[in-house]
Formats: sequence, structure tokens, C-alpha cells
Amino acid sequence: MSTVTDLRISSDKNELDVEMIYAFLSQETPWAKGMPRETLERAIAGSLCFGGYLGDDSGDSRSSKQVAFARVVTDHATFAYLCDVFVLPEYRGKGYAHALLTQLFASESLQGLRRIMLATTDAHHVYRPHGFSALSNPELFMEVHNADVYRSA
Repeated sequence: MSTVTDLRISSDKNELDVEMIYAFLSQETPWAKGMPRETLERAIAGSLCFGGYLGDDSGDSRSSKQVAFARVVTDHATFAYLCDVFVLPEYRGKGYAHALLTQLFASESLQGLRRIMLATTDAHHVYRPHGFSALSNPELFMEVHNADVYRSA
């Protein structure tokens, strides 16, 4: 059985297993189902990304397996939006999401931000220990939401 200490977390985009990330997001998640690969590649290029890896801790992606991912859209000064967070199903329940989020929030790029937001349908328990709560003033927030954007692409 793996433990949190087995998980190596990196923000080096060159280590990301983009094929695994794409397969999981586009096939297994309700929020990105059907997403074109090019869209994911643009999203990764414009975001701060974190991968969680098991195996060799040398940083050589050929000798480790990516099992977790998180992406942050941020201006690195005032605001961030946390999205696309997942741990592969067979690796859940081992504390990997908590470890990934702990290291993510320790990132220098995310210090001193006024607001960090996310949207989740069923993982509130994962984010509460990291300071997330319901919107204090939901009436202030609006959105443009095109739920079918990947179906029409």
C-alpha cells in the first residue's frame, strides 16, 4: 500500500503525463467530458499545474507514474481559480489529494492572494481542510456558463 510519503509532487509541466490527464478529464469527469486535446494543452500552457507521482523520485517522468493532477488559473497577485483536481480512482483514499493541495497552496505563486475559488459538486470535504467554505456573498457572483461547449466544438 502506498502512503502520502510515497507521493512526489511537482509543478514542472514537462513531467506531466498529458495523455493520462487528457484521457481522465475528457472521458471520466462531468466538467470536461469531450474536451478537445488542444483545449487541454492550451489550458495547461496558461496555468500553474501540479502533478502527483509515485515511483522514482529522481524527477525522471519515465520512471514514475502520475496519479494526481491539479490546475490553477491565476494572475499570481490577487486571484486564483483551482480546477481540474483529481486523483486516479485506484489511488484514492490514501491522502494524495490532501498532500497535493497542501503543496499547491504552499506555492510562492499563491501566497497573499485576495481570493481563491473553485467549483465542486461532491468533494467539499476535500477542500474544507484547506480553508474553503461556501461563498460568503453569493449574490455578488455571476457567471457565463456554457455547459455544452465541448459538444459543439
